[in-house]
Amino acid sequence: MANDCRKETVQTWNPAEYARNAGFVPALGTGVLELLAPRAGERVLDLGCGDGVLTEQLVAGGCYVVGVDASPEQVEAARRRGLQAFVRRGETLDYAAAFDAVFSNAALHWMRDADAVIAGVSRALVPGGRFVAEFGGVGCVAKIRRAIHAALATRGVDAALLDPWYFPSEVEYAAKLQAGGFHVHSMVLFDRPTPLPTDVIGWLETFAQNLLRDFAGAARAALLVEIRDRLAPELLGAEGWVADYVRLRFHAQKL
Repeated sequence: MANDCRKETVQTWNPAEYARNAGFVPALGTGVLELLAPRAGERVLDLGCGDGVLTEQLVAGGCYVVGVDASPEQVEAARRRGLQAFVRRGETLDYAAAFDAVFSNAALHWMRDADAVIAGVSRALVPGGRFVAEFGGVGCVAKIRRAIHAALATRGVDAALLDPWYFPSEVEYAAKLQAGGFHVHSMVLFDRPTPLPTDVIGWLETFAQNLLRDFAGAARAALLVEIRDRLAPELLGAEGWVADYVRLRFHAQKL
């Protein structure tokens, strides 16, 4: 996004920690997989494949699948599953008419230059190919973001410059898809409160690294506790922590 003044995102992924703190991400991908409705023999690009849990399901269904992810660690984890996976950024895809479908789960909100992503997806698809994805939409983790921003503000940090996510509305993203040469068959924004398998600090250490980047040791620990305390009245219940997720799910077809 040309006018985005935020700092470059510093984010690393540890596959073991990801599986422990964020195993719900692929587990909740069933709905978008069903929307893709993959057919045996199709060529599918899994954009933001992570450690390959969903990629593996596509392969098991008889698809020829290539996974790409910006994280070398996650790509290596996917390769250990026997999958074809490569380190690629969504903003710089270089495939040409190579796939019948592009699939993405919980990844597009990490790709702030949405226009570049859509252009690369379009190039990668054959005419009539489909782009099916689910990712964070407007309002996603709004309570968590507010708590982080407030805690950082007390430390003199402008969190707006560090916030790594792109959470668009359905109207905004549909317009981008249409401008990029796609027909939008469906676009749905919905709340999905998501139980966390660990304390919210585990979520923060997994997903909010860029916002925590200037803090280490005792200062980082104190910051995390303050964010946790701010969030507890809103997100901690009798059954544990529940993140305030909002998802945007769509099915588009290249014209």
